[in-house]
Amino acid sequence: MTRKKICVVVGSRANYSSIKSAMRAIQEHPALELQLIVTASAVLDRYGSVVKLIEKDGFKPHARVTMLIEGESPSTMAKSTGLGLLELPTLFEQLAPDVVLTVGDRFETMATTLAAAYMNIPVAHTMGGEVSGTIDESIRHAVTKFAHIHFPASPGARDRIIKLGELPQHVHMVGCPRIDLVAEILDESTGKISDQLFDMGVGERFSVEEPFILVSQHPVTTEYGSGEAQITATLEAVRELGLAAIVLWPNADAGADDISRGIRKWRERKLDDRMHFFKNLPIEVYVNLMRSTACLVGNSSSGLREGAYIGTPVVNVGTRQNMRDRGDNVIEVSYDRKDIARAIARQVEHGRYPMNPLYGNGTAGKQIADVLARETVSVQKCITY
Repeated sequence: MTRKKICVVVGSRANYSSIKSAMRAIQEHPALELQLIVTASAVLDRYGSVVKLIEKDGFKPHARVTMLIEGESPSTMAKSTGLGLLELPTLFEQLAPDVVLTVGDRFETMATTLAAAYMNIPVAHTMGGEVSGTIDESIRHAVTKFAHIHFPASPGARDRIIKLGELPQHVHMVGCPRIDLVAEILDESTGKISDQLFDMGVGERFSVEEPFILVSQHPVTTEYGSGEAQITATLEAVRELGLAAIVLWPNADAGADDISRGIRKWRERKLDDRMHFFKNLPIEVYVNLMRSTACLVGNSSSGLREGAYIGTPVVNVGTRQNMRDRGDNVIEVSYDRKDIARAIARQVEHGRYPMNPLYGNGTAGKQIADVLARETVSVQKCITY
């Protein structure tokens, strides 16, 4: 029997954690063959060499594509998208996939989708239909209109995809594949965090047995130029409370240099006592940190997705996750230092929240593989109401 070839394009650490369980299910499915292209920040050392984590997990990339233009500005994001659109068609010609599976809402997602669509390759899309801030929302809905098979992560997202004119029979509410990994890690791990964690990254060591804050803050592309002030306000709020903190460097979106500059200046001013900084963390370590932290602060979607499932207290700063579905574990605040500090103190006092399966129950990857194995679609699309 000829196996259906599913090509997955991974462009960042968030991409990978969001599709890993589906990749594993595709690789293990007797009717499917996994093809893998690694690109954008996932191939770069400055963002933690995510490709090494991918290979360590047992996946062999069929190709690596360098497409990220330095600068992390709106113009370099647009140019990086164009560079991906130049490189990916050649690989699609060589690999001849039956379906291209793409993730979420990043610029490499747009390049992947456009290349596949123009080449008459059906597109499957995870996590469409969600509402948020930044350019991500526009990209996400645009990809939905190119995609043929949809894997939304929540009931609200499913409804929005259908309202965008997509055929209901091709919209499969499977949940978020990242939750699969979270559920697996929570089941298998004791939750204990090794002191060897601090062998990675830079900064001071502290005991993770004491209360600590986890900071994960990324640029808001529609607020380009404001990132340095935004991350500084967050770091000031954390320092004001006197709690130890693990701080993650930002992703590769426009404005990342601003946030990175803010972190570097913070360290140069010697304000980083009891803070440790990481480029990248394995998903197993990150989930256990989310389980242990007194509060996750920033604007990462992980606070809303994994945070709901784990019960992590979250302070969501600013507009990056504007109107995205969230559970009771999230407090919304502005970029004001005092507001952030008050919200952190409130969440630290509250402690863990009950588990909320808002974004799935841990079976998304297998459901995605099963749908891809059985579903057939026409590359010719028609808007439907």
